Amino acid sequence: MLDRNEYLVDVVMEKIGRVLKLDSIQSGKLWTGIDMLIFNTWHWWNRRGPTQPWDFIEYRGAIKKDMDRMQAFEIALNTWAEWVDANVDPSRSQVFFQGISPSHYNGTLWGEPKAKSCVGQKQPLLGTTYPGGLPPAVDVVKRVISKMKKPAKLLDVTLLSMLRKDGHPSIYGLSGSTGLDCSHWCLAGVPDTWNELLYNLTL
Repeated sequence: MLDRNEYLVDVVMEKIGRVLKLDSIQSGKLWTGIDMLIFNTWHWWNRRGPTQPWDFIEYRGAIKKDMDRMQAFEIALNTWAEWVDANVDPSRSQVFFQGISPSHYNGTLWGEPKAKSCVGQKQPLLGTTYPGGLPPAVDVVKRVISKMKKPAKLLDVTLLSMLRKDGHPSIYGLSGSTGLDCSHWCLAGVPDTWNELLYNLTL
C-alpha cells in the first residue's frame, strides 16, 4: 500500500484554509498492522508558492502563516516518532526511515563553482566525502531516531546520493527544457541502490 502523505503529520482543510498540524497524526490509522513501514518526508518541506500544499501551520493550538522549516520538520518528525513508539509492535512490523535525498543545484557545494546545476554532469564525484557537507536535515533525522523507544532503521542514502551529481534527469526528463529537475533521480539509477540497501536490511 502506498499512502502519499508528504509531511507524515496531518494537513486538514479548515475554514481558514489548509492547515499543517505539526502535532497531529490522525492519518497514522492507515499504518497500523502493516508488516513493513517505510517513511520518507524531507523532500517537500521547503516547498513554497503553488507547490506548497498548506496555507497555515498549527502547533500546540497556535496558528502561524509560516515558521522556520527545519524547526517545523523536527517537530513533525518527533510527532511521527511518538506515533511509532505508541502504535508499532516490533515483533510484527519493521519500521524504516529513508534518509534525506539530496539535490544538486549549486556546483560550489561539490567543488565546481562554474556549474550552476547538475545539467551536463556525466561523472559521479570521486571519493567518499562531499565538499559542501551533509544537509542539516540529516542531523535532525538521526537525532529524532536516536531518541525513539522503538527506533526505525535508517536507510542512510544521503552521502552515496550526494556523490551522484550525474544521476538526475536535470533538463532531460519529462519536463524537458521547461523545467530544471536536480532533485529527482533517473531510473534505472540511484534509487535502485536504495532498494538494494532496503532489501539487505530486511533479510
